[in-house]
Amino acid sequence: MDRHIPFETLHNFRDLGGYPAADGRRVRAGRLFRADSLGKLRPDSPDWDRFLALGVRTVIDLRHPWEADARGRIPEHDSFTYRNLSIEHRPYNQAALTPDVDPGPYLSARFMEVAEDGAEEIAAALELVAEAKEGLVFHCASGKDRTGQLAALVLGLLGVPDEVIIEDFTLTELATGALLADWRARNGGRSPVWPSFARAPESVMRLFLKALRDRYGSLEAYVTGTLGMDAQALSATLRATLLEPAPASRPELTLRRAEPRDAPVLVRLRDTAALWQLARGIEQWQPGEKTEAHFVDRMREGEVWLAYADGAVAGAWELWWDDPAAWGPRPADAGYVHRLMTTPHTAPPGTGRRMLARAESRIAAAGRPYARLDCLSANPRLRAYYESAGYTVVGEQRAKEGGSGSPYAVTLLEKRLG
Repeated sequence: MDRHIPFETLHNFRDLGGYPAADGRRVRAGRLFRADSLGKLRPDSPDWDRFLALGVRTVIDLRHPWEADARGRIPEHDSFTYRNLSIEHRPYNQAALTPDVDPGPYLSARFMEVAEDGAEEIAAALELVAEAKEGLVFHCASGKDRTGQLAALVLGLLGVPDEVIIEDFTLTELATGALLADWRARNGGRSPVWPSFARAPESVMRLFLKALRDRYGSLEAYVTGTLGMDAQALSATLRATLLEPAPASRPELTLRRAEPRDAPVLVRLRDTAALWQLARGIEQWQPGEKTEAHFVDRMREGEVWLAYADGAVAGAWELWWDDPAAWGPRPADAGYVHRLMTTPHTAPPGTGRRMLARAESRIAAAGRPYARLDCLSANPRLRAYYESAGYTVVGEQRAKEGGSGSPYAVTLLEKRLG
C-alpha cells in the first residue's frame, strides 16, 4: 500500500516500482529507489540492516560535496558503490524564503536551472541508472527536489504518464511532518520562515514538465540536445532493464472490519488517495483533512472496512447509517457509503467494485433497501463509475457542509438493493 519503506532515521525512502509505463508494462519493484539523505544511516543499527537487505548495489548522492561533508555520507560497504553527482550548481536556502513565495513557479524555475547547469551530472546519473543490473537508489537532502527531478526524467523515459510522475513527486507530502521535525531539531527548535518548506505541491512538477517541453520540445529532445545522450537508445535500455509485464493473475481480496488501531493506516491511505486526485486536477480531497479521530468516530457510529491483497492494504470504505448533511432527514431505509478508496497502482483491478458490493451486502443484511452515496458534482468521472455500478442520480445537494468548513455541491446517487 505505502511506497515509503519504513526506517527510523529516513523519512522519504520509497520504491518506484509498480507505476504504469510503456506498452502496458510497469516499473519493476525493488530495483529503483529514491530517498532523503542516506548520511543519516549508521552501521550496526536496525536501519542499516534494513537498507542492506534491499539489495542496493549503487548509491547516487545528488547533494553538493560540501553538504555531504557537513551532514555525512552513507557509510562505506562492500555491497554497493557510491557516486556523488551534484546536479544543482546554484544553491539556495529554502527555509529562509519569505511566505509570499509561491512554491510552484519558484521551484519549477529552480528545476529548469538544474536541468541546464547540471547537464553533465544528470547525464552521468542517467547512465548509472541504465547500467544498473541490480538495486539502485538516488538521494539528496530531503528526497524531494533534486531527487524528484531525476525521478521525473527516469520515469518519463520509461513511458510513465505525466500525472503519475506528478503524483510520485507529491508523495513527499506524506513525509513533510517528519522532515520538518528533523529541521527543527537541527535548528534549536525554530521553524522555517517559508511555510512551503518540505512541501511538494503538484504545481511544482506540473510546471516543470511544461517548462521543459516548452523550452526543448520534448523530454527526449532535452536528453539529446542538452545532455548529449542518445535518448532513443537510453530509453530502450531503461525499459529493457526496469520494466516488466503487468501481472496476469489477480490476488485474492480479503476484507475485514477496521479497529481503532487501524486509524493511522486509514489516514495514510486517504492522504495518498488525495494526492492521486490532485495530480490529476481533481480538487476533491486535500491531505491532512481527516485525522485518526475521524476514523475512530466512524467506527463507533457506523462501520469502517479494510481490503487486503497479498497481505497488503488495497483499499477501505466507510458505512454510515444516516447522512443528514447530504441527504437531510430520512427514515432508516438506507446505508450510506463514504470514502471508497483504493491504493493507487497496487490494488487489484476491480477492488473498488468488490468493496462496494460488500458495503451493499452489509446494508441489505441490516434490512435497509437502499444504498446511497454522494460524489463531488465537479467529478463526472466518479459519477460515471457509480452509475456503471448500478447507481442512479436522484438529486443534488448544492451546499453540503464538509470538514473543510466550506460548502460544496455534491451529486446524490441511490441504488435499490435486492
